[in-house]
Amino acid sequence: MSDVADYSETLPLIVQAPQSSPRTASPETPAPKRAGANCSSCAMNAFCMPEGLTPAETERIEALICPSRTIKSGESLFRAGDSFQSIYAVRAGSFKTVVMHRDGREHVTGFHLAGDVLGLDGICSGRHSCDALAIEDSKVCIIPFHLLEAMCRDVKAVQQHVHRLMGSEIVREATLMMLLGTMSADQRVATFLLNMSGKLKSRGYSPAEFHLRMTREEIGSYLGLKLETVSRMLSKFQKDGLVDTHGKQIRILDMEGLARV
Repeated sequence: MSDVADYSETLPLIVQAPQSSPRTASPETPAPKRAGANCSSCAMNAFCMPEGLTPAETERIEALICPSRTIKSGESLFRAGDSFQSIYAVRAGSFKTVVMHRDGREHVTGFHLAGDVLGLDGICSGRHSCDALAIEDSKVCIIPFHLLEAMCRDVKAVQQHVHRLMGSEIVREATLMMLLGTMSADQRVATFLLNMSGKLKSRGYSPAEFHLRMTREEIGSYLGLKLETVSRMLSKFQKDGLVDTHGKQIRILDMEGLARV
């Protein structure tokens, strides 16, 4: 039996998740008077906020962002089929996005860390096409999209930032398709570790030593691999002196060697 799961026929078969899926957080109910966000003091400011805003423009964009909302581990931020109303900036914690196949299998389509934006999948059709589930207790800032669109018309820097967010989502999906379609099992796992290392480095964390919040089963689902294959590849990398693993704790010993896999 092949180590690599075959998603070539099942990827398009996306349906709304069944009612027995993980619990959903309380429905979003924006308060009539929002206190606004304090983006200037947020550690993720550089990832969420456009560059070059004037103080007045910064104040305006902070006013349209709803205060942060907590999503408990296992809860969903939104579900496939939900009406699209807002995009969400991850302030703390991490999420996975998943689609459900007709046979009930869950396929992970992405992992999203603090500084990432969720919800862009709903822009096209007006409804979300996947579930976004917290894989640890997390916080998001809610950005009503109709208010953001209005600001895009007035402030070019905001418009350009939204375009960059949408472009990065296209690149992310294209990269995933290449990973699933052209790479061997060991290359997929190595690429995953290197990508995670790069994301953490850009956020000011150690690129060589980090704790994976997702399970190996979830990593396997994302990479199109069996759980056992992910574990075997990590053991192989450890034997080859490329990484040192202790459960979810990862230490990359040879970054260049891992890139050569």
